[in-house]
Amino acid sequence: MNYHIIINNVKTVEELKDAWTHADYIALLERFEFPDAENSKPEELQELLFMAISDFEPHEAAAILLSYKLSDHLNENQIEQISHEMLLDKISEEYRDITLHHQLFNINQLLHKAYNGSFPNAKATIIEFEISPNQDVTKEVALKVLDATLAKNNVIKRLFPDQLAGKEMFEEAEAIVWDLNAKTDTSFVLTTSEYWISRDEFKEAEYDVTIVPFEDENE
Repeated sequence: MNYHIIINNVKTVEELKDAWTHADYIALLERFEFPDAENSKPEELQELLFMAISDFEPHEAAAILLSYKLSDHLNENQIEQISHEMLLDKISEEYRDITLHHQLFNINQLLHKAYNGSFPNAKATIIEFEISPNQDVTKEVALKVLDATLAKNNVIKRLFPDQLAGKEMFEEAEAIVWDLNAKTDTSFVLTTSEYWISRDEFKEAEYDVTIVPFEDENE
């Protein structure tokens, strides 16, 4: 499939909009033993949560947040392991790279603010681009078309060459791309970790690219 791509904007951010809701703040304040949280003013909830978090040891706070967000995906031993690894910025690759990276980013940034920088400052990349034709623009397609303009040392290129070339199924694309939203018929916004794609890895702002879809020979 042939596509024409225009990269309109690439930016690095330290926080994702709407990562936490007022309901999240209230629920978390209760877990951090803050009394009467639901009667607090909405505009004060985040600062109150930062204060409540800071009363706990960093690994304890991390464990509470991990349990709140990821108890459906992690067992107690895994939560305990990651709660210590987060502070050292040494999260095991199985957690850092694929399945849970999106939520780990949001948790890490909340802890980074609550502890005034004690936790590592993770970053995300937001890419605004146009694509035509706009047929079947999935997360996999988005990564394949962006691959054509990324530097050779990009981590996706190094880890998934066969998937990008259409030789293997690219299931990991669903987790690598945190969000892919259409702004118009041909304009999209993609959000991912700076670990996967960084702002300085883009070579061209406008280009043509041909991608090869994966075809399962067993089907």
